[in-house]
Amino acid sequence: MSIRDDETKPDIEATEPVIPTTCSPEDLPDEELLYDLADLFKVFSDTTRIKILYALMGRELCVADIAEATATSQSAVSHQLRTLKQSHLVKFRRDGRNILYSLADDHVYTMLNQGMSHICE
Repeated sequence: MSIRDDETKPDIEATEPVIPTTCSPEDLPDEELLYDLADLFKVFSDTTRIKILYALMGRELCVADIAEATATSQSAVSHQLRTLKQSHLVKFRRDGRNILYSLADDHVYTMLNQGMSHICE
């Protein structure tokens, strides 16, 4: 194999997570962390919340604009935004009398994209 061939191959060890072949109780994360992770994934189990997160990708919107983008009532959007804020998936800022919502950070964007990639395989 030439150096050129080696340069084009991805470094599998650097990109693939290492998954243990055996799992003992001491390998597992804390029970509290597992509980928190399960709660986070429960937030993604509602279609309206997923629509809201997609509507907020790369932009800030007020409740009325989110409702229009998702074809959902403002009341339902407000209710779901409360859950998304409590889970730290959405943040908000006040702009005069308006409150604008956006994704909390790039992790939310990544989780949505990874989930979509997984189901589209």
